[in-house]
Amino acid sequence: MSKRKKYYRSPLFYVGDKYKLLKEIKPLFPSEIKRFIEPFTGGGSVFLNINASEFLLNDIDYYVYKIHDFLTEQAKNEKLFFETIKQKIYEYGFSRSYLEDVVPQDLKDKYVKTYFAKFNKVAFQKLKEDFNNEQEKDILKLYLLLIYGFNRMLRFNSKGKYNLPVGNVDFNQNVVAALNDYFNLVNQKNINFYNLDFVEFLNIAKPQIDDFVYLDPPYLITFSEYNKLWNEEKEKELVNYLDALNQNNIKFAISNVTHYKGKINKIFLVWAEKYKIEKVKSNYISYHDNSNKTFEEVLVMNYIPERKVHKQTKMLFDNEKED
Repeated sequence: MSKRKKYYRSPLFYVGDKYKLLKEIKPLFPSEIKRFIEPFTGGGSVFLNINASEFLLNDIDYYVYKIHDFLTEQAKNEKLFFETIKQKIYEYGFSRSYLEDVVPQDLKDKYVKTYFAKFNKVAFQKLKEDFNNEQEKDILKLYLLLIYGFNRMLRFNSKGKYNLPVGNVDFNQNVVAALNDYFNLVNQKNINFYNLDFVEFLNIAKPQIDDFVYLDPPYLITFSEYNKLWNEEKEKELVNYLDALNQNNIKFAISNVTHYKGKINKIFLVWAEKYKIEKVKSNYISYHDNSNKTFEEVLVMNYIPERKVHKQTKMLFDNEKED
């Protein structure tokens, strides 16, 4: 029997990232990619699993960009990184199951499903206060807030203060494994990170015929914090840009949500009829309601996948919808 292919998960553990969908979407990507261009990188699970000569990666979220920039730099000396983060974990008194189990048994007995949150609450609040009071933000502290925070998310208030509560999570072996994989992979890749609006980024990247552009933009009809940055004008700007890429024979694939809790993204659906559409199983979770939702997510491509097209793939060149 052949070994099951391993997919690598980003150590940002980004809610809604494409890690769990890689087995569905990656086989649809081109097998030969000169430059992998990703305007909405998010946690980065996609680019970690791609082979290309060069990677141009972007995210408009400043702190997502800073964490990637920080971890990429730490990859040059991961031993020092793990020693430094260990010191911080001990300094604040966080749980650390990757090293030892320090959560008292009576706390586990009393709070069977939430004992990590109970144990880490005081340490997390102190770390949050320290980070928010810094003039020059310590990104290592922010990464720890991400790891120990609610749903492993990043959220800031209108004053720029990190404002999520503690999560029922731990710095465990899964975190260590994801970090080790990230360090190993970014050391092998030729990567350039950007922190720009997607159009500005793409104008700098100047995609060419041998490149591949993959997009996972904010979803117009869902409710996460990230998606609040998006509106119909941005959606139209994006699909118009993709039409221009298509006219120049540049391959792209875009993930998006078409139906969500009774809402329909008509802008995207009408536009997508010109291309190839494949439904995928989504794992979208929102901050306000973290249960999995019944809705439809798709991958839209402007090329014929090299593998045999799944039965759900719709070939829609000559079947454009009327406005």
